[in-house]
Amino acid sequence: MKKEAKCLLFLLTACMLLTVGCTRREEAPESGQIDCYYLNKEATKLVSEPVELKSGKTLDKINEMLDYMTTVPSDVNKKAAFSGDFDILSVTYDGSKVAIEVSEKYRALSPSAEILTRAAIVRNLTQIDGVDYVTMNIQGDSLTDRSGNPIGPMEASMFIDNTGNEINAYEKTTLKLFFANEAGDKLIEASRTVVYNTNISLEKLVVEQLIKGPNSRLIYPVMNPETKVNSVTVKDGICYVNLGEGFLTQTTNVSTDATIYAITNSLVELPNINKVQISVEGNTDLNYRETVPLSTIFERNYEIVVKNGGSND
Repeated sequence: MKKEAKCLLFLLTACMLLTVGCTRREEAPESGQIDCYYLNKEATKLVSEPVELKSGKTLDKINEMLDYMTTVPSDVNKKAAFSGDFDILSVTYDGSKVAIEVSEKYRALSPSAEILTRAAIVRNLTQIDGVDYVTMNIQGDSLTDRSGNPIGPMEASMFIDNTGNEINAYEKTTLKLFFANEAGDKLIEASRTVVYNTNISLEKLVVEQLIKGPNSRLIYPVMNPETKVNSVTVKDGICYVNLGEGFLTQTTNVSTDATIYAITNSLVELPNINKVQISVEGNTDLNYRETVPLSTIFERNYEIVVKNGGSND
């Protein structure tokens, strides 16, 4: 009887283990399941939903994911990553990197839609085993950020998640800014890397960073930190900077020219700006610190810049 009881107990235990094993296998996610990122209808953030890749080879999985990215989703609140007017001209894979070439119409995307489109592409493809990076060209030209810097190979970590794992229109860029030397009569070039929301224009970002002041102790502020930015617009290569009254109150010993040309030189480093006009509360009919008429349209001035005085800020 004892022997029969032991056998019965063994069989029951084996059945229980087998049942648990089967249940776990049934509850496990599909091995080919992967998140596919889409733009939301307003093109203000990314949203995802699981899809299944059935292919075994990496290149076949890439093509499957590209099909998802070019197919209009059934959910009307989502937009496919490749939903703009641009075309995909070529896709290649070299064993670790996917290279995508798109048509010239890609440049017509708004800044926020462009970064979200790029984020969706990179997030989607780098989930595939064997894909570490994605590069993009626009009809033979390397993709650049809004400062004109080549972007190069992209990985998922370049794109910022906010709470809820949604990716907003944020991008990292490097700005060339000009701050004062210790005497306040010359400018020193500084390189600053910032992460910013692309809903803000790059021109406004430059002005805001100048007002924020330097991070390094080797360079000095050029503007009153209480200065408000009313607006920054660009037309025909001229950047119109409208500042609040705080701009007229100088809090450091920086010279008039250093302030004016810190703003001008920093802005004309952007590829779409050649000249700058500054106003206070929309008014250009006054003189800055009683000497410089703000009706002037300022151009780049490198004579005031200290040579070989570059700094990482």
